[in-house]
Amino acid sequence: MKVYNFSAGPSMLPEEVKLSAQRDFLNYNGSGMSVTEMSHRSKVYDEIHQEAIALLRELMNIPDNYEVLFVQGGASTQFEAVPLNLLVKGKADYIVTGNFAGKAAKEAVKYGDCQVVASSKDKNFTYIPDVDKITFRDDIDYVHLTQNNTIFGTRYTKLPKVNAPIVADMSSNILSEVFDVNNYGLIYAGAQKNIAPAGVTIVIVRKDLLDNAMPICPTMLKYKTQADANSLYNTPPCFSIYMAMLTFRWLKALGGVKEIQKINEYKAGLLYDFIDGSDLFTNPVNKADRSLMNVPFVTGSDELNAKFVKEAAAAGLVSLKGHKLVGGMRASIYNAMPVEGVQALIEFMKKFELENK
Repeated sequence: MKVYNFSAGPSMLPEEVKLSAQRDFLNYNGSGMSVTEMSHRSKVYDEIHQEAIALLRELMNIPDNYEVLFVQGGASTQFEAVPLNLLVKGKADYIVTGNFAGKAAKEAVKYGDCQVVASSKDKNFTYIPDVDKITFRDDIDYVHLTQNNTIFGTRYTKLPKVNAPIVADMSSNILSEVFDVNNYGLIYAGAQKNIAPAGVTIVIVRKDLLDNAMPICPTMLKYKTQADANSLYNTPPCFSIYMAMLTFRWLKALGGVKEIQKINEYKAGLLYDFIDGSDLFTNPVNKADRSLMNVPFVTGSDELNAKFVKEAAAAGLVSLKGHKLVGGMRASIYNAMPVEGVQALIEFMKKFELENK
């Protein structure tokens, strides 16, 4: 039975990427070794490393005045690395639009005057605050936001106008749509949703922000440490970086981020249109703020929700159970989810609705 994996992460990978990894697993590029066992100082791995960086730069049109870093610890480690590296004047403003944005703000207060200046908690994070109406403080080092909210299914469609670098957690929507990197001081993203297996975290940081780390910042968390060593200060997550390189190749062959954005908008449009026309399923998110990547939905009955998840899994539509903070269901339709997978989900939802009127 063909399975479509709607997990929020770790998520499905493109089939072509998995087949490439399978083919080369025992003997990568004639080296006689698997990427899992070769030295990160070897020439054969260095080629992987450099290609991955070059491809990401190309796909995101990353300017020369930004460093691309491959680090470890997941996006959650960046919740502390960001303030440790960027708090010079000791102040930062945070916008909290979901669970991970809240965690980032909670960690930051350990290191300085980091305040939540806007939040959508009042409506269970079902909308993005109007960024034009947020009052940011003077003399802040940065503004932190979570570009896409995996659990609650919202995303920013515009950025605040502020005289400070914008720091964005893009873990669940990096490479899913075109972003102008120039609009950000720093972007970070865990790989396990749109790029590769968990292990590598991507940090894209403007070079003028590299030398600002606090004295207490651990050496391994200093962006300058990683930049100076080309992300090879210690053993990097080589296999995850290799898988990221394969995904970048796949995305480039598709036509790049501009083309995958069209596909993602089409997929999301199909699913939202069905939900909006359904008598059983609903999506709680403000329409203007709906995510292209994560689509939560409910039936209105916990019993029916559980039945849906169970029957969907039996039909090959797996990992549709919603996060415990929201309940119901959630379809994560990242880059690797084919249109056919979304269509199969919609057909199952139609059938389920007919059978459970």
